[in-house]
Amino acid sequence: MPSFLTSPQVAPILLLLGSNIFMTFAWYGHLKFRSAPLLIAIVASWGIAFVEYCLAVPANRIGAATYSTAQLKTMQEVITLTVFVGFSTLFLRESLGWNHLLGFALIALGAAVVFLGK
Repeated sequence: MPSFLTSPQVAPILLLLGSNIFMTFAWYGHLKFRSAPLLIAIVASWGIAFVEYCLAVPANRIGAATYSTAQLKTMQEVITLTVFVGFSTLFLRESLGWNHLLGFALIALGAAVVFLGK
């Protein structure tokens, strides 16, 4: 594995990306299976969320060596929106309008402001 992937600058981003993929499936994946009993959806989501935590906790531990907590949280939110856009369109087959994309872009712009001071 290339060493830059394990650096304290890049590893948290990759781990947060992985954790957000799992979390998005945990939170929204069951919507594709609405006929499944709610209890099954809850238990399955909880199991998926466990994997998310196994990635998110190390991401934040490693990332704290390089990034502030506010920067880590901001990264997580931008990654969440990015993953959600892909998930929503590819997995749930829902379309996103210009207003969704503009709103997400404004959030990303606001997130960039968090990184200006460092």
